[in-house]
Amino acid sequence: MTVTTPATEIDLYTDESVLAPYENYRELRSIGPAVWMETYGAWAVPRYREVYEALHDHESFSSASGVGLSEELNRVMAGGTIASDPPEHDRIRRVLGRQLTPKALRHHQVYVEQRATALVDELVERGSFDAVTDFAQTFPVGLVPDLLGWPEAERANLLDWAAAGFNALGPMNERTLAGMPVLKGLWEFLGQLASTRDLRPDSWGANLVAAVDAGEVPKELLPTLLGDFLVPSLDTTVSSLSAAIWLLGTHPEQWKQIREDHSLIPNAFNEIVRYETPARGFCRLLTRDRELDGLTLPAGSRVFLLYASANRDERFWENPDDFDIRRPNVAAHLAFGHGLHGCVGQGLARMEAHALLKELAKRVERIETGEPTWRRHNTIRGLEALPTTLHV
Repeated sequence: MTVTTPATEIDLYTDESVLAPYENYRELRSIGPAVWMETYGAWAVPRYREVYEALHDHESFSSASGVGLSEELNRVMAGGTIASDPPEHDRIRRVLGRQLTPKALRHHQVYVEQRATALVDELVERGSFDAVTDFAQTFPVGLVPDLLGWPEAERANLLDWAAAGFNALGPMNERTLAGMPVLKGLWEFLGQLASTRDLRPDSWGANLVAAVDAGEVPKELLPTLLGDFLVPSLDTTVSSLSAAIWLLGTHPEQWKQIREDHSLIPNAFNEIVRYETPARGFCRLLTRDRELDGLTLPAGSRVFLLYASANRDERFWENPDDFDIRRPNVAAHLAFGHGLHGCVGQGLARMEAHALLKELAKRVERIETGEPTWRRHNTIRGLEALPTTLHV
């Protein structure tokens, strides 16, 4: 019997696909549990069940050789939290994660809420603003470097560095190449910071240095781990915060429900990141032949786990293209990954979003949004601009 390999010529990285990805994801899901991408010589895994399975099988789906499509960048990025397997991954994550446990984050709850109040005060006073630059970027860029103990003089490049880091996870296309000089600047700065240790005492960054000095992780990993704290905590949060304004502005009846019942905010945020998943997905390398729903993927294959497609999979979700803040099983989304590589910083992202949405819900009757402009980016699904007016 001849088995036909499900294959496609769909290019997920054209401008058209980046700006409007969901029809391509739907087509990939209709083709099979895994689909060979002719353009990139890798498998795309577009359905929920198979992505979930892969995220819980690190022995077959390895992260240690990098999680991007470009082997050049994978070689450079290997060894950090996202690009490692147990037992190395467990040791690194334990050091990073101790700053980000629910108990540790509770110490920052009041600080985060105070900053949320201050920002919403300012935006209510202004009335009209851009939800991306003035809201979604302003909050994490002001907050995260403070927690990390980042030098004040080195904050202007943070968003460019984060964008280049995520772009590099795609293929070696124009976006990746354009970000290479920026990424080089980030690597040089991280190396310098690891050497000078110019970090505020008792900050997350200083605690990481102390763990290195105590021998918990190798000294040569310090620049990578400092970057692991910074890069994932910015672009994905910016994406989810701007999506929140857009979705709640265009669904006023759901915003009204949140205003009337603030306990809906956690579920609403889960639905926001399910519906507009910030990072479209990450790659793995198969260490052995692996079957997905009757299809065998050979060892040595690069496999692209499409979180954003899985979060719209009609086989798992009821009416997946509807935005519904009361969706009953929405906590099962894969926007932050799952399993041992689940996003270590998701607790901080949730704390930021919950604080901002609660403060807006107290003050704002209606969110009016204009025409959104979407980013052209290899990995991050996000808005570039969103004219917004708050009606109190």
